[in-house]
Amino acid sequence: MYDNLTNSTCIDDSEWKSDSFRLLVSAVVYGLVLVVGLPLNAISLWILLRRHGLRSPGAVLMINLAASDLLLALSLPLRVYFYATLNWPFGAGTCTTAILLFRINIRTSCIFITLISVDRLLALVFPLRSRSLRTSAFACKCSSLVWILITILCIPEGVNLYSALKACHHHHLPCFEFQVAAKGSRITGLGQAIFLLILLVVNIVSTVMVIVVLRKRPSGDATKVNNKMSVMLIFVVNMLVFIVFFLPFTLQLLTLNDKNNGEVLRAFICLASINCCLDPLIYYFSLDSFWQDKGKIQTDAASQSLSRSQDRL
Repeated sequence: MYDNLTNSTCIDDSEWKSDSFRLLVSAVVYGLVLVVGLPLNAISLWILLRRHGLRSPGAVLMINLAASDLLLALSLPLRVYFYATLNWPFGAGTCTTAILLFRINIRTSCIFITLISVDRLLALVFPLRSRSLRTSAFACKCSSLVWILITILCIPEGVNLYSALKACHHHHLPCFEFQVAAKGSRITGLGQAIFLLILLVVNIVSTVMVIVVLRKRPSGDATKVNNKMSVMLIFVVNMLVFIVFFLPFTLQLLTLNDKNNGEVLRAFICLASINCCLDPLIYYFSLDSFWQDKGKIQTDAASQSLSRSQDRL
């Protein structure tokens, strides 16, 4: 989320090129995430739009999460080029755009993953009382609000970053290693860290509540057991994404002014990028019949409903 941690705005090549191992690892990790994440999220988004559409709140939230991950993947070729060549010939505007796309993904991914967990929680624990709340229209409104707020939040950051980049006249601009001493950056970093920790707590509470509810319900046939496993896997994947990819990054934001914090945070930013490769697992386990066509899903649902009605008779 942050590439700006020291008091100096412009840095020499010798300062950021000294840690050659970290730069090489960054190029490899971003390259692997690009190769895996770009096609995986493009295919997931296509499946979600074509086979599920906006017919459920869960599908709406997952479409937005896939779109967010796709934005991140589309920005990674520039990061791979920079860390592979240690050169940035594309100018301040392109650098600013690439960094902002990354920040938008981290922020929106955290929110959409949490909303997916809350949606699943309401569907399991409060299925009747949450029926009026769990609608596609409401999910679309929430998603639009998330995108608008995050975009507004990124505008002043982008203006500040672009101005600082333009102020430096290095021939080889250190784009993703660039350092900006933004006013109030520590307050902003603390605010974002606290917000991410709140989202983590929401995911933990949701997971605990779902475990309790599922353990109280009787395990009937094999189908119900498989459904329980799928539900649990949703929350396990969500927790894994937060704890492994977002929590180290969040905790590092809380120590924003520590010595050498910039290099450590960039390493965690690299780690956080891997989340876009794991998110498609959420789509697979969250949506019933992920690969089926919408018409077939509706037919199957109607057949099951008819079968249950005949059983009652």
